[in-house]
Amino acid sequence: MILDFDHMPSSEVYHAMTQTLVPRPVAWVLTENPDGDYNLAPFSFFNAITSKPPLVMLSVGKKPDGQFKDTRVNIEARKVFTIHLAHRELAQAMTQTSQVLPHGQSELTHLDLPLTDFEGFALPRLADCRVAMACELYEIKEIGPTPQSLIFGQVHKVFVDDRAVSLDDKERLRVDAAALDPIGRLGGNEYVTFGEVLTIPRPQ
Repeated sequence: MILDFDHMPSSEVYHAMTQTLVPRPVAWVLTENPDGDYNLAPFSFFNAITSKPPLVMLSVGKKPDGQFKDTRVNIEARKVFTIHLAHRELAQAMTQTSQVLPHGQSELTHLDLPLTDFEGFALPRLADCRVAMACELYEIKEIGPTPQSLIFGQVHKVFVDDRAVSLDDKERLRVDAAALDPIGRLGGNEYVTFGEVLTIPRPQ
């Protein structure tokens, strides 16, 4: 089957892209609301793009009424945000935070998700997540007719659960992906959990 995106409506293109570009990492993004509480929302159009400077990118759409989502509004106003990677036990809670709430209303008030200090950073992190990234706004670009907001964040610090960290025989950092047990986004309502890990050396 050939899917001809040039002759498909954008809703069908989105449906096809999210089912074929799989799995995708999910950024669970914490930002500060105007009243000082926190917004928490997941985004699966997300990835690392450079290491110098260390940048990640989120693609954030709009609310059904056409307004910018709180994540973009808060990042643009306060310049900092925390990205988490959820594991399987947090999949249900993460999905619940995708619900659209009135601006300034916190998802954390509806869910039992404790926060903890992120050492040396202005925002906290979710205490139960095994990876968290302390990010500062680098740039926002708008693309497409909607438009979609491409939010570039510079990563200043990364928290990794000690149980997933070791050193290899060359004293380099090694993060055990299986211990992180991250979930990946598929299409529709589907996620993937960690399975077999393939170790394939690169050619010399």
